[in-house]
Amino acid sequence: MPVSIEIVDTDAARGIDAAYAYFDDVDRRFSTYRDDSEVVRMNRDPQLPVSADLAEILLLGEKTREESGGFFDMRRPDGFIDPTGIVKGWAIQKAANLLSSLGYENFCIDVGGDIAFSGKNDVGEAWQLGIRSPFVRGEIVKAIAPGTAGVATSGSAARGDHIYNPHDPEHPIRDIVSITVVGPDILTADRYATAAFAMGEDGIRFIEAIPGCEGYQISAAGIATMTSGFRALTV
Repeated sequence: MPVSIEIVDTDAARGIDAAYAYFDDVDRRFSTYRDDSEVVRMNRDPQLPVSADLAEILLLGEKTREESGGFFDMRRPDGFIDPTGIVKGWAIQKAANLLSSLGYENFCIDVGGDIAFSGKNDVGEAWQLGIRSPFVRGEIVKAIAPGTAGVATSGSAARGDHIYNPHDPEHPIRDIVSITVVGPDILTADRYATAAFAMGEDGIRFIEAIPGCEGYQISAAGIATMTSGFRALTV
């Protein structure tokens, strides 16, 4: 998926190179499409020990499953353990931490529409984000200023039916087409966005109940529903 990194501070190339190298390492280790990745090896032989990073990811996945009442579940219907729903947000957060450790203060990292922000943009103002229409390519339906929060969107517009309801995997989610979650960090926003989309129209109520998170949900009929605090983020 596309990865975009913007660093406002000086000597940006060094940080961009470091972040891309990190994402390449994450892909090699945790991809479900590489026969030599740790995730694929774990599924072949569950008795193999896993790295500290994968153990952390698996624990986060199980925590999210419990918090969401099973609407987030890493175990596919065929039994394969797929931690992708955790790995992306986890990797973005780790990359943001890496840039901070290198001394960068003002940057954003966008991986497939899930974004971590830090500091200010290139004109010294708060970062702003446009939520794209799931129906019309290039159209922005809402603009927000999330500050240094993480923002993640889950939906079917870009990648089709890649998220399913684990309680009813045979029936694709059709009542909503996207949900955007603003959380205290990108890992939190991403894992809850995935769980919320799997809930269908009930997802926005799930986000409403999570302290520190706000959401913007778009139905298949084009009707938007937002959490009570989301309007304060709009510009």
